[in-house]
Amino acid sequence: MRKLIVYIAVSLDGYIATEDGGIDWLTGFPNPDNNDYGYARFLATVDTTLMGYKTYQDVLRLAENFPYPDTTNYVFSRSPKPEAPYVTFMNGDSIPALVQQLKAQDGKNIWLIGGGELNAAFLQHDLIDEMIIHTIPVVLGTGRPLFAGNVQKTFKVKDIKLYDTGVVETRYER
Repeated sequence: MRKLIVYIAVSLDGYIATEDGGIDWLTGFPNPDNNDYGYARFLATVDTTLMGYKTYQDVLRLAENFPYPDTTNYVFSRSPKPEAPYVTFMNGDSIPALVQQLKAQDGKNIWLIGGGELNAAFLQHDLIDEMIIHTIPVVLGTGRPLFAGNVQKTFKVKDIKLYDTGVVETRYER
């Protein structure tokens, strides 16, 4: 059965972006060896992405071309959106049914890209199987949290890796 995996970077204080959605703290973090922190290896294990509309807009703003043209991509939005290349827009009410359908299909794993509100909704419905969290040694003070909402779930640590840059990768599973 396919797994639904969160693969994301957070600040030391648990934020995935500044309050205005900025990620300069992440893209500007010193990485002299251009380490991808396992991103390419992870990306090869997925064939489906799930993301919120704000995250989708950030992805489009950061990349010259849509970076996941070879995967099936679902974007969740509270309001109807016009058709766009490479993505299918979904209403948030369809989350549990869609994930159940996707997990039952043959294929690679499913990547929950984010953001915080969508992460919390998936967590609330017990849909997240694994999380790969890269903690960047930066404190933001305020921002968009990894899980935006009042939800509590327990995971166990599967693995921890420390990179030369000070980034810590922690793998969690249900």
